[in-house]
Amino acid sequence: MKKDAKQLKYALWGGRVLFLIYLAGLCYFLFFAENYGRIFGQENYRYNLVPFREIERFWTYRRELGIHSFYNLAGNILGFVPAGFFIPILWKNRRGFLFTVCITFQMSLLVEILQLIFRVGSFDVDDLLLNTLGGILGYCLLTLIGRWRNHEKI
Repeated sequence: MKKDAKQLKYALWGGRVLFLIYLAGLCYFLFFAENYGRIFGQENYRYNLVPFREIERFWTYRRELGIHSFYNLAGNILGFVPAGFFIPILWKNRRGFLFTVCITFQMSLLVEILQLIFRVGSFDVDDLLLNTLGGILGYCLLTLIGRWRNHEKI
C-alpha cells in the first residue's frame, strides 16, 4: 500500500512538471513563434466576435487556403487537448467534466484577451470554441484511458 501511494505521488509530481512544460510551450507558440506571424504590436490587428465566422470561412475557402485551413482549425483543437487531459489529474478534488470545460475555456479566454491586449495573433471567438473542444477531447481521452479513476482499465 505504501508503495502505491509513493508511485501516485511521483506520478502527480510528474504530471505537474509535464503540465508546466506544456504551458510554457503553448505560451511560446501562441505569443512568440515568429514563424506563425506572432509579432507584438501589429499595426493591422484583426479580431472576430461573431461565432463560427472564421470556422465557416476556413471551411468555405479550404481549397484556396490549403493546409493553412487545416492547421488553424486542427491546431486550435489539438493545442488544448493536453489541458483537458491534465486538469482533472492535477485538481484531485475537482475531476468533473464541467470543471475541466470551464477551466479550459478560461485558459483560452485568457490567451485571447492577452492576444488582444498585446496585438499578437488575433482575438477570435471561434478560437474559444475550438480550444474548449480540444479540452473536452483531452478529458474524454483521459476518461477512456481510465487513469483518473483508481487506475481502472476500461
